[in-house]
Amino acid sequence: MEIVQFQQHLSRQLPELTADELAELTAAFTLRNIKKRQFIVQPGFVADHRIYVVQGAFRAYVIDPAGIDHTIQFAIEDWWITDVNSFIYRTPAQMFVVALEDSTVFQLDYATEQRLKQTNHRFETLFRLHAERAAAYHQRRLISALTRTAEERYEEFLAKYPTVFQRLPQYVIASYLGMSKEFLSKIRNHGGPKKLN
Repeated sequence: MEIVQFQQHLSRQLPELTADELAELTAAFTLRNIKKRQFIVQPGFVADHRIYVVQGAFRAYVIDPAGIDHTIQFAIEDWWITDVNSFIYRTPAQMFVVALEDSTVFQLDYATEQRLKQTNHRFETLFRLHAERAAAYHQRRLISALTRTAEERYEEFLAKYPTVFQRLPQYVIASYLGMSKEFLSKIRNHGGPKKLN
């Protein structure tokens, strides 16, 4: 079942993939079960895998010198996550990536990804498209963080990710939006939709 879900995801990303190519591509990934609170990336160690979430939820975060954590990214079903800089440049990771729920993932190691890209131009295209979409997402997020108020960032997040909002812990959402949990609670109670508790 997990393979079917993953192949459907890949087909949506690049419809030109043939059935044989989908089989070859998915065979290169390893299925793993991850326990809640288990780290799959930690600072100081090279992030060896690109990770697709089959089931579950993750967050990637950094901790500043004052000990405050900042959520850089989150991922639920059908999303990808890793420390991209570490994975691409083979340098020690700067982020923690931790499971927020018991999760199932497909992971692809760096060497195998390079081999896939060298042997089939469609595989290279797939990973390029993935990188382009991720870059565009992070640019939008950076611009939002620099130009929108806290209330606007909250409303934007709620509009884009309503299911995620109900599912992720409040401290993760607050950290992602660049505010304290208390401030997020204040926005929800006074300015947010009344249906949310």
